[in-house]
Amino acid sequence: MGVNLIFRIAAVGILVSIVCQVLKHSGRDEQAFLTSLAGLVLVLFWLVPYIYELFETIRNLFAL
Repeated sequence: MGVNLIFRIAAVGILVSIVCQVLKHSGRDEQAFLTSLAGLVLVLFWLVPYIYELFETIRNLFAL
């Protein structure tokens, strides 16, 4: 896992928060919620391989 992933997550967080604020101030709360949910799903898709690798390492470490 590199610094590149951390910067991408931070960029998505900043963009999603800006878009959500703009949508909330324009009265589109549902779209703001869906935007934040889409950002969360995107970041989770980026993190799933690393989480899988972590669990595999722990499994191999304890030989389960």
